[in-house]
Amino acid sequence: MKTFLSEEDISLKRFTDNVFPQAGLEFSQLLKHRDIKVNGEKTDENEDLHPGDEVIYNTDEEQESEKSHDVVYEDDNILICDKYAGVASAGLLSELNGYKRSGPYKGVNRLDKYTQGLIIFAKSPKAVRQLHDAKGLLVEKVYEAICVDGFKQDEDKLYAYIRKNPDTGLSDVFPKKVDGSERIVTVYSVLERKKDLALVQITLHTDKVHQIRAHMAYIGCPILGDEKYGDDDINEEYDIDEQQMVSKKIIFSLSGELSYLNKMTFESRFSLDF
Repeated sequence: MKTFLSEEDISLKRFTDNVFPQAGLEFSQLLKHRDIKVNGEKTDENEDLHPGDEVIYNTDEEQESEKSHDVVYEDDNILICDKYAGVASAGLLSELNGYKRSGPYKGVNRLDKYTQGLIIFAKSPKAVRQLHDAKGLLVEKVYEAICVDGFKQDEDKLYAYIRKNPDTGLSDVFPKKVDGSERIVTVYSVLERKKDLALVQITLHTDKVHQIRAHMAYIGCPILGDEKYGDDDINEEYDIDEQQMVSKKIIFSLSGELSYLNKMTFESRFSLDF
């Protein structure tokens, strides 16, 4: 059993994902059995929370031991985890910090909830400073994804501009710069094709929110299972509602005290069923 206090207006589901990943993975069952209390009252609904609301999860030992990640590498400066699909980055950070809002681990990058694979956390002030200053340029991130096969060529380097839409919360992609947009560069290589799908390796040369998902959809090759940017008909045909993407590889190109990381390549054990 764990107890948390909400600090904002937020849905119970999103709050659970952000603070307690094991409960997030079991959320439907916890609601079904009324094992969540909000301000002392059992609930079976994904209700809205407000600042100061108390949430108690009546979880058992088996539920609380459900794995959210594997440790790939750790030293005094950084931690690299293999995050499981269905685990929110904020929830994993909460777990690492003892289910608290803050602690010794600091988030460096984030993955969408249903994107599995490598994610980086900083442990020392110098790691926080250097990895945040890198802004994605000194950390090469390689992904694999299953996309709708609308690719006109086997590999390409794509340039565009991206801007978050305040009305939808999604990222819009444009061929030319518009007000408030930022330049993105995405490189892809088709590894294998089957019917109307392709297994693709994607390397980020910039690192913006939803860059891969939005950019692939923009060129007519959305990620399979993506409910925000994807093709609803194909998602329904394959009966998949979670984006099929893995943060597969991380390669550092750092200077200074963290340059020792440049000698290592980190790779996720997760792979896609293609």
